[in-house]
Order: sequence, then structure tokens, then C-alpha cells
Amino acid sequence: MARGTDTCRHRSDRRPQRYTPGRRDLRLRRQMRGMSLKQVAEPAGISVGMLSQVERGLVAPSIKTLRAICAAMDMPVNWLFHRDGENGGQAAEFVVPANARRSLTYLDGALTKELLTPDTQPQIQMLRFVMKPGATSGEPYSNAEGGKCGLVVAGTLGLELNGVEMQINTGDSFAFPASSLVRFWTIGEETCEVIWVVAPATV
Repeated sequence: MARGTDTCRHRSDRRPQRYTPGRRDLRLRRQMRGMSLKQVAEPAGISVGMLSQVERGLVAPSIKTLRAICAAMDMPVNWLFHRDGENGGQAAEFVVPANARRSLTYLDGALTKELLTPDTQPQIQMLRFVMKPGATSGEPYSNAEGGKCGLVVAGTLGLELNGVEMQINTGDSFAFPASSLVRFWTIGEETCEVIWVVAPATV
């Protein structure tokens, strides 16, 4: 999996949105992913200067350009739109309301990942995985640094670490170095729900 992140090919959620002109989210996402202006600008097909201006709100890019920038960071375009009812002001730096969670879906909806922490706290990230029967993370992957842990809230999780397979039952928790090769999947016919924490943030 590219860049060893907890992401794969996705489609964004479809909840109502309204666009805000600020580009702070773009800069936060780029910094959280540890990417330079050049690393984002080149695959997006724009200049470093143009990307810098977009992040600072000095220019209004086309939707095509926004899509290209977001694609370079594996970020759904609709994450740039704030949902009605979302916290504003200082609270938004620390709080993610339940109705304002951003999500990624994989495998035609078999696996959904909801972000439970804001991008303003890149040193740690908490997610909620909802995995239908048959859902899997795919090939084993790893991260360069940090750690991961989780709690199985419902169902049964299959977890493989460096080639060793384990069964994690409802109520069980786990932790491992992010450098471990990891793969996970749903065991049985019941939907599996996991609270997944990674430090630093990767999604």
C-alpha cells in the first residue's frame, strides 16, 4: 500500500455540504501527511507557487485543480466543505461533532473509516472502522514510525502482525509498533466495529 498509510482507494461520503473559501484544511492535510509543496504540486500538475497561493487563499482554483490537489494527498474533495452544524471557532480545533465526521469507504462500502479527531492534532489520530462480513484491509502494510492500538467494540476482528494471525474478540484491545506489517479483516457473519488509534496520524 502506497506510503504505508491506513488508506486505500475510496469514495467520499455524501452528506450535505457548503463550501468555505479558506484553504486551511489543504495546508493542514499536507503537513499532517508529511508532504512538501513540491510533492503535492507535481502530481497535481500545478506549480509550487500556485499551490502555495491556494493554501493561503490568494487565488480561487477551479474544481478541476482542487480535485487534482486532493487526489495528490489521497483526500476526498468534499473534506473541503464544512457541514451544517459543525463546530466553529476554537472548538473546531479540538472537537469533532458526531454529525460532522469525515469518512472514507472501501470495497463498495464493505469497509468504512470515520475520522474521530481533527487535522489540527496530527500527533495522534483516532478512527472508527465499520467492517461488514468479508471486509479486509488487503495486502500487509506498515508505517515508518509510531504506534497503533485499538478496541473491538462489536464483532470479531482478524489481525495479522508480521505474518502471525490473531483473533480479537468483542471487548478485546490490542497495540503494536507501526513498523509491523499489519493486515486485518472481519471474522464471521457479524459486522465488526473497531476504534483504531494511530500515532502520528496517517489517514
